[in-house]
Amino acid sequence: MGTSVFSVNNKLIELKKLLSEMHSIVVAYSGGVDSTFLAKVATDTLGDRALVVTAKSPSLAEDELKLAMSIAKKNKMNHLVIETNELKNPNYKVNDLKRCYYCKQELYQDLIKIAEDRQLKYIVNGANLDDLGDYRPGMNAANDFGVRSPLIEVSLRKVDIRLLSRELSLPTFNKPAQPCLASRIPYGTEVSVDVLSQIEQAEKYIKNLGIDVVRVRHYGELARIEVEPINFQKLLNSTTKNAVTRYFKKLGFKDVSLDPEGYRTGSLNEGKIPSVG
Repeated sequence: MGTSVFSVNNKLIELKKLLSEMHSIVVAYSGGVDSTFLAKVATDTLGDRALVVTAKSPSLAEDELKLAMSIAKKNKMNHLVIETNELKNPNYKVNDLKRCYYCKQELYQDLIKIAEDRQLKYIVNGANLDDLGDYRPGMNAANDFGVRSPLIEVSLRKVDIRLLSRELSLPTFNKPAQPCLASRIPYGTEVSVDVLSQIEQAEKYIKNLGIDVVRVRHYGELARIEVEPINFQKLLNSTTKNAVTRYFKKLGFKDVSLDPEGYRTGSLNEGKIPSVG
């Protein structure tokens, strides 16, 4: 049975009540579907007692940062952009299965300091109920640092959040998932600013062709492009194919391939992550 609008709106009421009880919070805000929804509801509920914080780093595409800032401004959020330095942490750079943990560790340590300095009671993230069934080391970091997940606490799923985001006129209601750029690098390959920049520029080029959902997986000198099958022909057109190849080689790649299986989330995790549940 599908989710009813009535039950989802009840969850929204529960969320507002929960946030009110928290009294003052710092929201970890990336500009994605979930954190944007949480930041909007928190702002509407708590006003300036909700500080919305975005972490700027080489692993966040510049266009994503600009979008997050634009949404925050339009919705009159109390927004702060900070710079995080996870790339200075050798545990993060080595890029093992706990990379996301070390990234969130850096973020949450910074947010704890901000919360203490501004006397804000809680730090919250945009994790939703569906995230509990996936391999997410960042969730372990949230637990270790006492970060709360209000969307989970009121049992909101991704589909609910998209529906409510649309009702709230948030442009992210149908936004594709956009994890950090480091997620395109195979585990065991070191993360660097240069590699992240390559990925960012390559994906931006494909998006400028009118393809919204794309991952450029980075295998050293090889770039493997993942798009939805509906967009295969667009990239296989000889003119477009040649233009993409030229541009990618300009970025430093020697070979470019189109993944025949198409776009899928977590393709670099296949066969590598521990089973969940």
